[in-house]
Amino acid sequence: MMLFSETAESALVIKGPQGRINRAIWGPLNRTIISAGEDAIVRIWDSETGKLLKESDKETGHKKTVTSLSKAVDGSHFVTGSLDKSAKLWDSRTLTLIKTYLTERPVNAVTMSPLLDHGQQPSLGALKVQSNHIHIIEVVLGGGQDASHVTTTDHRAGKFEAKFYDKILQEEIGGVKGHFGPINALAFNPDGKSFSSGGEDGYVRLHHFDPDYFNVKI
Repeated sequence: MMLFSETAESALVIKGPQGRINRAIWGPLNRTIISAGEDAIVRIWDSETGKLLKESDKETGHKKTVTSLSKAVDGSHFVTGSLDKSAKLWDSRTLTLIKTYLTERPVNAVTMSPLLDHGQQPSLGALKVQSNHIHIIEVVLGGGQDASHVTTTDHRAGKFEAKFYDKILQEEIGGVKGHFGPINALAFNPDGKSFSSGGEDGYVRLHHFDPDYFNVKI
């Protein structure tokens, strides 16, 4: 992994201890870099010196290659997706494991809704809202069985849906179908009213939420 200055000169080179680094994001205040890759370990590096500061525990962390990494709007936490059929939520400063989301397919892409959560856990970026209309914030997972291994023409066999999970309760709360191949990219619109997905079927799909989605009462 290489960082470049404004003059396009190499400013910092970070090499993963084993295998390729698949994803990297800036940590809080850009003082750190968070990376993950083929060896399934999540690491935090000093962005100025390149020194390794923290790495995830092998017992509680991912067991297979980490394919994706996405941070919350406030940068306080981030989510990783892995071929071990799980996604994990981490604290951006301490690398403490917060939540684990289990699924039945390899995870190639992860993202988080930028909207409000239940307001029950300030460490997850809780915000005050008016009235009792509180939006449930989601973690969205995408992936699916390798297309070359799907032996039927039924796209459901490959499990190519985008799956929605309650961020706090870790429960699956819904899914969006449409792709005929593994989903490799997911991103929310900054206003939280839609999200996009990209798959190996060659399509990028833009999904808009119904009005009822924003009026959940709890």
